[in-house]
Amino acid sequence: MVYPQGGFKRATQYVLHRMRRLPDSPHRIARGVFAGSLVGFLPLPGMQFIAAWLASRAVKGNLLAALLATFNTNPITTPFFAVLAMTLGHWMLGIQKPLSPEYIGQAFANAGTDLWFNVTALFGPETARWDGLAQFWHEIYLPYFLGALGPGLVLSLLFYWLTIPLVRAYQKARDARSAERSERRRKLREALAAAKAKLTHRGDPPQGAGDDDAPGPT
Repeated sequence: MVYPQGGFKRATQYVLHRMRRLPDSPHRIARGVFAGSLVGFLPLPGMQFIAAWLASRAVKGNLLAALLATFNTNPITTPFFAVLAMTLGHWMLGIQKPLSPEYIGQAFANAGTDLWFNVTALFGPETARWDGLAQFWHEIYLPYFLGALGPGLVLSLLFYWLTIPLVRAYQKARDARSAERSERRRKLREALAAAKAKLTHRGDPPQGAGDDDAPGPT
């Protein structure tokens, strides 16, 4: 993951700012946030935007809100959430493995080695091997996915309920500012029209001036 220019705090503020300005109802935006947030917690590398699009359609949420909400994770919080998800997943599946960096790193290394070997085996006489990939699937990916569903669902529901009042308050404040600006423009137009009318009235010639029908001297 690339560290965003300006830091994660600024990137988060930008995402929240864009979220509040979405032209949609608070409930549709909140449903999009729920869908995108849940997808963001799941291990779906390279497929998060597609999954967020499908999830937002399933819950009839705002698509842009769902895409923005997939950025709910970052390199600081992800390791803690990953440990929680893996622990829950191993407990759910009854896997007795130590969640140490060495164990996880070795599982990734074995899967990567098998994947590369199987790619090269397509162009040679070697037979594909799946032991490392099977271990990674059963002991890393599947436990992570299943373990992330529960906490991800709880946190995404929390984000859903927080989004509704925040977006509603922002939209009310935005409408009030818009109405205030419209009122100021209306008063300015009226003031300009009154000033123009006054200047036009002052520029009118006096009554009778230049009247050819006025009697001259005898």
